[in-house]
Amino acid sequence: MIIKQLSVFLEDRSGRLTDLTQILEEHEINITALSVAETADYGIVRMVVGKPDIAQKFLREAGFSVRLTDVVCVNMPDQPGALHEVLKILANNSINVDYMYAFSNKDVALAVIRTADIDSTIEVLEQNEMQLLRQSDIYQL
Repeated sequence: MIIKQLSVFLEDRSGRLTDLTQILEEHEINITALSVAETADYGIVRMVVGKPDIAQKFLREAGFSVRLTDVVCVNMPDQPGALHEVLKILANNSINVDYMYAFSNKDVALAVIRTADIDSTIEVLEQNEMQLLRQSDIYQL
């Protein structure tokens, strides 16, 4: 249940994020989840898209520094404590979360999680009956 996430490094200048989203729009690539983090000199855009390999190709051709990263995406009920349950399972199995971003829509909440050992993360979450999305599920969102 590995999801491919795009990590794009952006110079800290006005309009660069707009350029990135324009390329995706031109190639009919939908963004399912997005996170932007900043440092002093550049930003890191992490995003889950329906066509990660195609997005990576076109972004690289446009001069962006892009890499694909393996993450998991957990589907949870949109209710208090749902994320806590997922994080408790990971902590109880000594799995450290490197980073994550989450969002909810109506009755569903999704969390994109990056750990050092994605395979162990998947195994532990599946053993605890957590619902993980597949890359093909992203096309449906």
